[in-house]
Amino acid sequence: MTEEKPKPGPVVNDFSITIGTVNGSGSQTANTTLMRAFFKMGIPVSGKNIFPSNIQGLPTWYTIRLSKDGYVARSETTEIVVAMNKDSFQEDLEKLIPGGVFLYADDIRQEVFREDVLAFPMPVKKIIRESDTPRKLRDYLNNMVYVGILAHLLGIEVEKLQQALDFHFNGKQTPIDLNMEVINRSMKWAAENLEHESPYRVEAMDGTDDYIMSSGNTAGALGSIYGGLQFAAWYPITPATGLPEAIMKYRPEVQTDPETGKYKSVVVQAEDELAAAGMTIGAGWAGLRSMTATSGPGLSLMGEYTSLAYYAEVPVVLWNVQRMGPSTGLPTRTSQGDINLAHYLGQGDTQHPILFPGSVNECFEFGWKALDLAEELQTPIMVLIDLDLGMNQWMTSPFEYPDTPIKRGKILWEEDLENLDWEWGRYLDKDGDGIPYRTVPGNTHPKSAYFTRGTGHDDYANYSEDPETWDENIKRLNRKFELARTLVPKPKIHRRDGAEIGVIAFGSTDPAVSEAGDILEAAGVRVDYLRLRALPITTEVVEFIQEHDRVYVVEMNHHGQLHQIISQDIPEQALKMVSLTYNTGLQLTADWVKNAILTEEPGFSEKPGSFSD
Repeated sequence: MTEEKPKPGPVVNDFSITIGTVNGSGSQTANTTLMRAFFKMGIPVSGKNIFPSNIQGLPTWYTIRLSKDGYVARSETTEIVVAMNKDSFQEDLEKLIPGGVFLYADDIRQEVFREDVLAFPMPVKKIIRESDTPRKLRDYLNNMVYVGILAHLLGIEVEKLQQALDFHFNGKQTPIDLNMEVINRSMKWAAENLEHESPYRVEAMDGTDDYIMSSGNTAGALGSIYGGLQFAAWYPITPATGLPEAIMKYRPEVQTDPETGKYKSVVVQAEDELAAAGMTIGAGWAGLRSMTATSGPGLSLMGEYTSLAYYAEVPVVLWNVQRMGPSTGLPTRTSQGDINLAHYLGQGDTQHPILFPGSVNECFEFGWKALDLAEELQTPIMVLIDLDLGMNQWMTSPFEYPDTPIKRGKILWEEDLENLDWEWGRYLDKDGDGIPYRTVPGNTHPKSAYFTRGTGHDDYANYSEDPETWDENIKRLNRKFELARTLVPKPKIHRRDGAEIGVIAFGSTDPAVSEAGDILEAAGVRVDYLRLRALPITTEVVEFIQEHDRVYVVEMNHHGQLHQIISQDIPEQALKMVSLTYNTGLQLTADWVKNAILTEEPGFSEKPGSFSD
């Protein structure tokens, strides 16, 4: 008699769920309820929403990754699939790993062709008909059926689902009760009818203590508000719209004057991106801490205005939430393809500092720091994130209030002008750092006035076409850009003993690159990792490249734009750097980074414990 092999134990808090639905079917409520429930159980979790460009009825997917070790990058494997869309049914089934769990609405009359998965048909319409759901809401509450069945299969705590719905509906009891009824009926059906146990389980842990959940757009809005934002103009565009909308949502609570009851800032939805840029720059010129938010197509339209702000030296902040280009491209996919556009935006010899938040927390931090830098340097400051970081929900430590006073830079007020022992000129570099002194409207001193010029001008704002004057002015602006190297946020560096190779990355790729570093180390390949947080590069970046035999620059675009910029900046180190680019519109994964590096590494397959795939 053959001895039966023991079954492997359940996989706990370490798997991914992909949910395939129809765009416009209300699945977002169900999906975020699941993710928040996991978070409230203390399980590190991340969610990725893959949706079409505002076309109702097309397939949409939501992936939730649970990781007891705290990894939040997208995973290339899917252990549980929920199929609610007949048009993506077969594709969803193919995504599943062998031994995975496949839940599907039983009214989808398609064959489950795989025998290596555990398949559970769900009587979605039957459960909804038997509930108290109003007929007009049934299509939306269908999705709560899979929430309840997953709750039974995985062991999700019901009270955490209740808390998640309470948060989502802001305590409104009627929608909470409607959704909970469907969840409870679905759990009861699953307990009575599902004979097989899921190989995947969740258990409460303490991996989310002292964390909150937020999107990068919301964090950037709050950081700007707490940084003293006074004016914002914008025009709707995916995926940036959530940032100004969050400003409008939170400023009544944070920016209302207790005495007058009026807001301390102005937010304007302009008629187009050109108008938004013009308003924002006008407000910056007038002395207000000013910003706009857009995405690649909108930033392209803002080029001429931004060039004016650069040459006239007007402080302004431009947030660019990147999506896939060129042209309209893939508006609801993520990318890091606007680096060159942002860095060189405008005609002639323009160069703009860029901040690269790598987390939701840094979106908040750079929200206020960007406003400070714009005024200190009297120039446009770009803040680049992408759709993944901007629109998706992320675990993050609580935001910290700005730890320094607001920095207004070199502004002269009436008393300052009265006591000057030198003749002030708007574009005069008195200190040799490239930054002149400025006045703002409202200064009543007779010497405060000047003529703002986007045309050729001398130190005193007089019109000039003199070649030497023009050349010296451009050189002065470049001195200001060089000064920015000492003012922008320095990179974060993670070193491993014995590492001979390095990796440079930025922004939302950080979770995948960090996880890949751990995977590589376990395989005997040690890499140091520098997360770039700004351009122009600082001395730390130069030293990091000098210290390593090879440095891989990982980014989500086709041409390796960051690799190009760094190579141009320090050409003597260019041959050390290898460009690794990923450009599918989906989020980067640790497996891709690992494989890309090992493919480039000479003799990696001979190293003890190294990968050979």
